Amino acid sequence: MPVLLNPAELFKALADETRTRIALLMTREGELCVCELTVALDLSQPKISRHLALLRGCGLLLDRRQGQWIYYRLHPELPNWISELLQSTSQANGQWLMDDVQRLQGMHDRPLRCC
Repeated sequence: MPVLLNPAELFKALADETRTRIALLMTREGELCVCELTVALDLSQPKISRHLALLRGCGLLLDRRQGQWIYYRLHPELPNWISELLQSTSQANGQWLMDDVQRLQGMHDRPLRCC
């Protein structure tokens, strides 16, 4: 079922810097778990989980459980205009996410994905 987000709902969900960083990291990485986001964003697990719940609640993210991990990704049925917006924003602002990406890449105990 396609996600029915209008521009006002999308921009409201992304109005917070943390949620924008999460969405752009998901755009770049494809799928991340809470522990990866806590390292990448250098924020507490409850704070990350609260932002993920909002993004999932508006339809921007989907989650899946694999063992003890819950992985989040952009909803695969987002309208093209949202996917294109996130992709172009991510590509145009790589420097803004550089610290987050470096922390994520430096994470030594990242969970393995089998699926």
